[in-house]
Amino acid sequence: MEPKVAESLLGDMLRQAGVTVLLERRLRENDGVRKAGGRVVSIATENGEAFTARVFADAGYEGDLMAQAGVSFTWGREGAAQYGESLAGVRAETPFHQFQVDLPPDGADFTKDPGVPGSADRKVQAYNFRLILSHDPPNQVPYPRPAGYDPKRWDLTARYLDAMRKKLGRAQRIGEVFNIGLIPNRKADFNNQGAISTDYIGKSWDYPNATYRRREEIWRDHEEYTREFLYFLAHDPRVPPALAKEVNEWGLAKDEFVDNGNFPNQLYIREARRMVGEYVMTQRDIQTELAKPDPIAMGSYNSDSHNIQRIVDRRGFIRNEGDVQVPVTPYQIPYRVLLPKRGEAGNLLVPVCLSASHVAYSTLRMEPQFMMLGQAAGVAAALAIRGGRTVQDVDTAELTRVLVSQGAILEYVPSRQNAVISLFPK
Repeated sequence: MEPKVAESLLGDMLRQAGVTVLLERRLRENDGVRKAGGRVVSIATENGEAFTARVFADAGYEGDLMAQAGVSFTWGREGAAQYGESLAGVRAETPFHQFQVDLPPDGADFTKDPGVPGSADRKVQAYNFRLILSHDPPNQVPYPRPAGYDPKRWDLTARYLDAMRKKLGRAQRIGEVFNIGLIPNRKADFNNQGAISTDYIGKSWDYPNATYRRREEIWRDHEEYTREFLYFLAHDPRVPPALAKEVNEWGLAKDEFVDNGNFPNQLYIREARRMVGEYVMTQRDIQTELAKPDPIAMGSYNSDSHNIQRIVDRRGFIRNEGDVQVPVTPYQIPYRVLLPKRGEAGNLLVPVCLSASHVAYSTLRMEPQFMMLGQAAGVAAALAIRGGRTVQDVDTAELTRVLVSQGAILEYVPSRQNAVISLFPK
């Protein structure tokens, strides 16, 4: 649906449920969490307010409450040997969203030490902004020229577009530069596609553990990159005319993000911190060991990690590294991935920066999973409070029963068969 519609409906749902939403209460940096006896007692926000609760949930993309609470966490990529994951670490081959022609760096920004295949690093997959563009001229805002726009920044992109034109015998089409998902009223969600697109490769690495000030710098750098990319495609004479024409048939949607210059309010933080909790989901949990004794949700989206760095290969050509696109079998998600290690925090649930390896997180990181896990966290919090227990001691059988009664899907029903394949362990 259109973002403005989604936001309106979500607001209606919150009001109908009697939820009080407090905006612009960022956790105080460094000293925003008070603990006692292995429990979070209160949190403090930058505006001077403090909040106490029986149970807390850190549902942020960054995991700041989790980190300040002293809960174990990691970030970046594990090595292949750590959990026995064939997809882990630096990739020997990156076939998708890859350069399809050989281009020397010639001044392009790239990582000089990409790492040994299978090795661990602290690098994070690319972030971007999911753009909402309109194909309806009365509802369009032209791509503005960014104040600091420098055409030289786009030399590699211009060379790539020209080389692809020669290879294909035609200009690349807009759907080969953006992943375009149509939504109502002649609008579309524009996402990353191909070798050079809206992903700002290699510029997200500092974000997970950065100060608020540094995160703001990274955020604005991503915004500047995205605005310049749009302007380049629409106006630079080096862009093939056929592609420029298609790009200029779209514009920023005038009726979306009206409080932010028609630009998305949220940077797409695909991955930041990840908790190391009671159970760490890994590659085997999304491919072979699908059933869990404490299921709270299911996932089925493929392992999808975007590129992490731009490198020069052994032949001296620019390449992207890190993208993973591997199908999974529908799998159960255990309650334990929401739980800090016993003793670290007995009243904290973490449904977004949950306990998973980089490989497993690449399928878990989707908003539908976060919504399911948020529901499970809410039910678990209520059960912990009513039972006077830590979140680690919640009766998982009762938790599963309640979630099923609320409509949670915990069994896989193949679409081509009239039968249920139960993933519940016998």
